[in-house]
Amino acid sequence: MAVKFRLFIYAAILSLLSTSVMATEGGGTGAYPDGLDNYLSGALPPPGIYALFYGGNIHYNQLRGKNGELIPVPGFKVNVNVLAPRLVWVTEQPVFGGQLAYHTIVLLLDVTAEAAGKHDNSKGIGDITFGPALGYHPAPDLVYVIGVNVNALTGRYDRNDPSSLGKNYRMAQPVWAMSYFPAYGLNADLKVMYDFNFRNKDTKTTSGQALHADYALGWGFGNGLVAGVGGYIFQQFTNDSGPNSAQGKASAFGIGPSIRYANDKGWPVALKWQKDFAVNNRPVGSQIFLKAEIPF
Repeated sequence: MAVKFRLFIYAAILSLLSTSVMATEGGGTGAYPDGLDNYLSGALPPPGIYALFYGGNIHYNQLRGKNGELIPVPGFKVNVNVLAPRLVWVTEQPVFGGQLAYHTIVLLLDVTAEAAGKHDNSKGIGDITFGPALGYHPAPDLVYVIGVNVNALTGRYDRNDPSSLGKNYRMAQPVWAMSYFPAYGLNADLKVMYDFNFRNKDTKTTSGQALHADYALGWGFGNGLVAGVGGYIFQQFTNDSGPNSAQGKASAFGIGPSIRYANDKGWPVALKWQKDFAVNNRPVGSQIFLKAEIPF
C-alpha cells in the first residue's frame, strides 16, 4: 500500500508539473519565469548590439490547489537554476515612430524535481524565445517598448519527466513595457505580457491564456543606485482544455526587495529576491534573479 501511495503521489506530480515548472498545463507555472525582469524593463538602448544576462534560482516547496489550499505531497521540491543570455540588436530603422529592435533569449537550465521518494534532474537548453520590438522615448527619463515574443521548441521534453526542459507547445506573447527612471526620486517599471498558448500534441492539452506582469518600484539616489521593491502578478483568464487540464485557473503574486546599480559607463546590474503569495493552482516558493547588460 505504501508503494502504491508513493506511485499515486508521483503520478499527481507528473500531472501538476508536466513540462517542468514552465507550463500552466496541469497547474504548473507560466512559460515565462515570473518576475524575471526588473528595473529598465521598458528601455531600449541606442542603436547597436547588446548582450544581457539573466541568472538566478527558482525554488518551490509547496503546491496549492484551485482555492489556495495546500496539497500535501511528501518530499515535494522543485529547484531550477537558470542562466539566460539575451542578445538584443537595436537598429537605426524607424517604424511607426518607434525604434526597431530584435532579440533572442536562450534558457540554460538545471532542473531538479523531487516528490514521494522520486528524483529527476535535467540539464541543458530550454525553449528559445525571440521576437521584434519597437522602442519609444517620449521624454528623457520615460520610455516604453511594444513587441511580440514567440518560442522555438528546442528544449528536451518527456511527458513522464517533471524536470523536462521544454514545454512542447508553442506560444505567442504580446509585450508592453514601460520605464520611468529619473536619477533622483521615484523610479517605476512595468512589463505586461499576455500568453496565447497552443496545443501540446503529446498530452493533447492546451494551456489557458494568461495575463502577467513584472514590476519594480524604487528610489533613485543620484549616483546610479536605485533601491526598492519588485515582483510579479500572474492571472490565468481562460481554462486549460484537454485531458491534462488543471482543475481551475492559476493566479499568484510575488514581492521582495530589488536593487539596481549603473556605473559611470552606463552598464546596469539589477538584483531581486521575491516570495510567492496568494497562490492558486500553482507551486509556491521564492526566486532570486540577477540582470546585467553589456554593450558591444
